[in-house]
Amino acid sequence: MIDRLGLPHDLRAAARRAVELFPLFVTDSFLRRMQPGNPHDPLLLQVLPLAAETNSPAEFTTDPLEEASAHRAPGLLQKYVGRALMISTGACAIHCRYCFRRSFPYSDEPRRLADWEPAFSQLRADPSIREIILSGGDPLMLSDARLAEIVGRLDEIPHLDRLRVHTRLPIVLPSRVTGRLIELLRGIHMTSIVVVHANHPAEIVGDCRDSLRLLVASGLTVLNQTVLLAGINDAAEPLAELNLRLVNLGVMPYYLHQLDRVTGTAHFEVPVSRGLELIEELRARLPGYAVPQYVREVPGEQHKVPLV
Repeated sequence: MIDRLGLPHDLRAAARRAVELFPLFVTDSFLRRMQPGNPHDPLLLQVLPLAAETNSPAEFTTDPLEEASAHRAPGLLQKYVGRALMISTGACAIHCRYCFRRSFPYSDEPRRLADWEPAFSQLRADPSIREIILSGGDPLMLSDARLAEIVGRLDEIPHLDRLRVHTRLPIVLPSRVTGRLIELLRGIHMTSIVVVHANHPAEIVGDCRDSLRLLVASGLTVLNQTVLLAGINDAAEPLAELNLRLVNLGVMPYYLHQLDRVTGTAHFEVPVSRGLELIEELRARLPGYAVPQYVREVPGEQHKVPLV
């Protein structure tokens, strides 16, 4: 896979060292959107292992959001009032090098449907939880059959009003968006919300654009989250173009995330002062609904913390 990226020799050697810490995964669809021979391509930089990953400052840790303390049952996390999150799988179609769960102990989480029973029991017993978030990994890495089993069990819990699916697959593996998947998400009593993750306008082309259009045309609410990344989208032009391409498809910008300080990702960090400048530039260029909220996740807070 490293050889398929077409990297210069020095970058290949660094990449091979870094993949020992975090494997390299990228889909053919995402690979085809990269600019051949450009080591600074913004899509390449999201998946390219670098030597910088092997030398993290002390303030970058394996669990920066303290998710280990948020466990309510195997596979079930709760950080905020009224909603909980299920680690539905540890698998992803692409390994984003800035991933805040790159060191998450997925092997400790449920794999068989029976392993989810304690989580289902916790959810049934707590009527204050009105929204369930499927995360991972990426929940759309599950087969339609397994996804239907989990969603079906959740849909039986009367106080769950909303199902939120956090997924990168409509962006990096657009063929995963099928009529059968849409039928599953629309055929339940819960309101389904799909939250995708795109960071650069060069992602929103071709089959990716078609997959997003299909989701929106089906009537599903589709939101996007972006991570602010040095050398990738830390300028007004790509952020503005990304959000315009999204809203033109009916996908609403949701969050612009300040980087979570996970081990191996320090080279992606953008100063908050720069992020604030970018938000002001976006406000000057875009209609209000196209400007995402600039936020940071802080362990122990009751919500994402707005950076304004």
